Amino acid sequence: MSDFVFSLTQEEKDYLKKLVTQSVAFGINPSDGPFGPPEPPTDKLREQLGAFVTLKMGGNLRGCIGNVQGSGELFRTVWDMAQQAAFHDPRFPAVNEHDVDALEYEISILSPIDVCPDPEKVEVGRHGLIMSRDGRSGLLLPQVPVEWGWDRETFLSQTCLKAGLDPDAWKEPGTTILWFEAVVF
Repeated sequence: MSDFVFSLTQEEKDYLKKLVTQSVAFGINPSDGPFGPPEPPTDKLREQLGAFVTLKMGGNLRGCIGNVQGSGELFRTVWDMAQQAAFHDPRFPAVNEHDVDALEYEISILSPIDVCPDPEKVEVGRHGLIMSRDGRSGLLLPQVPVEWGWDRETFLSQTCLKAGLDPDAWKEPGTTILWFEAVVF
């Protein structure tokens, strides 16, 4: 995997952060508008890249949904993923007006996804992983193992568990390991 060279200016990051808060606010009270994402300040935000939006409250996960591969303009993907994370993550009740001020937002812009040529090359904090086998798959973003203090093998095993697989499935033939990098802010 070549280094992910995508980067964002502070203006672009600020726009995307504001976009996430506007999207969540719109989901709570649609009559307040805007009725869709405002136009981005740069063409870079129109590229087709995957993105995840993570919501936390008091440092605890409150929602996380993403689109691993770009299927539309990045700014629209971020708007949609904010809605999904806030209101449609099946692990949590929908965000309500009482939650909004306590929400913390994190945005991850993903590189294109490639097959990992060797699990020994996975770097904690640099790579995100997708583990798949027998129709099951699980994804962990690059920041997850850092937050939990995992080493590389624990990260690989936890990604297997996220997919509903045995923790050592990453060592077995027939398991596909995909990797990607991300700009996280």
